[in-house]
Amino acid sequence: MDVAKLNYSLNLRKNWTKHAPFLFLFIVFIVKKLTRLLQIKYSRFSFTFLQDDEEADTVGCCTLKVENVTAQGHNKLKFDFLGKDSIKYEYTVEINVNAHLKELMPNLTAKVFRTFNASFTLDDMLNKETKDGDVAEKRDVYQHANKQGAIICNHQRSVSKNHSAQISKLNEKIVELQAFLRELKIDLKKARKEKSPLTSSDGKKRNLNPEAIEKKITQTSAKIEKMQRDMHTKEDLKTVALGTSKINYLDPRITVAWCKRHEVPIEKV
Repeated sequence: MDVAKLNYSLNLRKNWTKHAPFLFLFIVFIVKKLTRLLQIKYSRFSFTFLQDDEEADTVGCCTLKVENVTAQGHNKLKFDFLGKDSIKYEYTVEINVNAHLKELMPNLTAKVFRTFNASFTLDDMLNKETKDGDVAEKRDVYQHANKQGAIICNHQRSVSKNHSAQISKLNEKIVELQAFLRELKIDLKKARKEKSPLTSSDGKKRNLNPEAIEKKITQTSAKIEKMQRDMHTKEDLKTVALGTSKINYLDPRITVAWCKRHEVPIEKV
């Protein structure tokens, strides 16, 4: 992708307030363009204000509803509505998006705009959602932002055959660790009361030094939280192809800058 075009698009999006007049003219241009493509006059479209409940539900070019326009294929739109004087209008028009975009900016295509939109979304979400935390937590933030970019690019995948098994294993490990955590908390209470140590199932006595137990509780709790995050991430990303968007579509400078700014090893993302 042309870096200069992407920079232009990013600056345009971030400073949209400065370009409000341009956006207004752009909307007017679109209306005129569609009018010419449809080969109709503006008089065919009109603003109709309903006088009572019995009057027909007529619409105009600025009052069209979602149900009045249907996409057919990848480049056709079907218009179906009641216009002026309740005259039914039904017409299918072919739209060449790339040709229109090139009229706005040389070499601008739908793919370039889609890539810009995905990159902007990634950058915006990373800036808003990244908080203080360890590398694993920051990586989860990146994965979530990357997911939104992949969705914009429509990068999907089928659910892995091993997905259910992986989720089940994580669940089992979490349950085991939670049971172990409960035992540690019981041991901590006994240790603080200077009671005799508990005996584990294998006959060995557990260390009831309060400081050692507190350390184990902290470590076990961290493991549980990490596994729960991993399970949630796996479930959340099971139908999204993150690699395709990250490698081929999203602006890599955003990822590199974010990793440096938040001290995340780039190989972790």
